Amino acid sequence: MFTGIVEELGEVVAVEELPGAARIRLRGPLVTEGVRHGESIAVNGVCLTVVETADGEFTADVIGETLERSCLGALRAGSRVNLERPMALGGRLDGHLVQGHVDGTGTITERTEQGDVAVRIPPELARYVVEKGSITVDGVSLTVVEAGDEHFTVSLIPTTLEATTLGVKQAGDPVNLEVDVLAKYVERLMSHGGGAHTARGGAGGAGEAGQDATRPRETVR
Repeated sequence: MFTGIVEELGEVVAVEELPGAARIRLRGPLVTEGVRHGESIAVNGVCLTVVETADGEFTADVIGETLERSCLGALRAGSRVNLERPMALGGRLDGHLVQGHVDGTGTITERTEQGDVAVRIPPELARYVVEKGSITVDGVSLTVVEAGDEHFTVSLIPTTLEATTLGVKQAGDPVNLEVDVLAKYVERLMSHGGGAHTARGGAGGAGEAGQDATRPRETVR
């Protein structure tokens, strides 16, 4: 679990294309400190498993599903990326609960010198975005200023502009999006009646999951 508070601006060192996947090597001296094989690091909001670490760099494998669902497939050597280690149990929750499971991608449509950014969002995700709610954009926890049927806007403070890739993103650039997981759980419960009987396997229980046309798409890790 992450918080959406970026710890370090990292850099892609190399990308190796594999059959239906990719292996990415990234530089991040801060986030690799004390990290071991099998642990997690969020890269532009995508939770990846560390395969190797050495000299302030780490390597992670990215499966085809993740490459298709997120913007990681567009990374090249030299690309800057937002990096965050998982939240320590008992640590401060400065952003919001972020799983690192990207729901889809959006596109920046407009930005102003004052730091206001508009993002086009897939319609199937827009229903989870509410004014003054939280959303994760390329791994950054942000507060929604306006929410529409196909877009939302956020305002970026100078610190965010300086410490994350959102400071250099321009109109037309894609971004990874993760909506608030609580909204998806509420929708799931409501679609099955929301009553206690669902937990006991009654009407709307797990046996009907395959018939639920309203459930969101599975997210990637």
